[in-house]
Amino acid sequence: MNNLTDVPFGEELRATLGAPSRARVLDSSPRSRVWRVELPGGGPAVVKQLVDGPEAAGRYAREAAALRLAGRAEQPVVPRLLGTDDDARLLVMELLDHRPPTEGWEVAYAEALARLHASALTAPADELAALPAWSGPRDADIDSFLALAHELEATVPAAVRDELDGLVERLGRPPLRPALLHGDPCPGNDLHTPDGIRFVDFEQASLGSGLMELAYVRIGFPTCWCVTAAPAPLLDAAEAAYRSAWRGATGTEPEGDLADACAGWLIRGDALVRRDHRDGTDHLARLPRQDWTWGTASARQRLLHRLGVVARMTEDGTNSGLGGLGRLATEMAARIRARWPRLAPVPVRRPE
Repeated sequence: MNNLTDVPFGEELRATLGAPSRARVLDSSPRSRVWRVELPGGGPAVVKQLVDGPEAAGRYAREAAALRLAGRAEQPVVPRLLGTDDDARLLVMELLDHRPPTEGWEVAYAEALARLHASALTAPADELAALPAWSGPRDADIDSFLALAHELEATVPAAVRDELDGLVERLGRPPLRPALLHGDPCPGNDLHTPDGIRFVDFEQASLGSGLMELAYVRIGFPTCWCVTAAPAPLLDAAEAAYRSAWRGATGTEPEGDLADACAGWLIRGDALVRRDHRDGTDHLARLPRQDWTWGTASARQRLLHRLGVVARMTEDGTNSGLGGLGRLATEMAARIRARWPRLAPVPVRRPE
């Protein structure tokens, strides 16, 4: 390419869609190049190219497969995929009109997320085979979380290790009816259009339990720059909307337990850092001596919020047999507030 606005359209795409014109570079992550273009007879479109780098081919394959699967949804939940070039790792999609989210956006978000998840259930096996299974927390996450509890001088109930072993085992079971998981369904990857919410950026898409992503709203968007803590009535309404939309699309109830999903995000240290920092470092071990800011909250703020969520969800001891973890989460939160009394709650609203 001669300059940043040269879009690498190959001959096959040009034959199908025509030559792009009026190309304009859009903001994107370092892992991709994105342009807004005009297509002859087709109007504006978005072109995304996955650039050379670690796992670029895999990220492209995931995104292309996820967009095709999600395109099956009766009500659109993703941009229409207009064309692809596998050799160039290039995706051509319709341009969507994004508007600022309205108050209470979490409800429509959760409803759209359910329809996205359900889109995999009618797909043929060969299309599903293009996506990997979701990967949950592991034994090393348990070890790191309990080591942090000891570092904070919290009393670890005797049952907690067994509870966490059971949690990891449950989250590791593939669901009977795997959902299409976005992989990073964060503010910024949800476009609020006049026709409803559409999701973009499927480089981390996988197949698994939809509750792992429904948990994002309550646990605070664990893989995202933008952490928020919506009021309890809004959370309840969002989760009810998800379950209703899932039943409407599938005729079944969602598999799994939301308390399990939230607890799974709590013990993952990698959910305290950006994707490019998820390199095997024990980030929970860093936290007593170092805090760092990512997006709308610091690592300690994120952890404190998640501890509170899990404590509240397990306080009666009936959710997934995680009563010991709930008591531990309550004490760890108290220790963190005592050690770092100036920690503020995570924001209630997402930034404009």
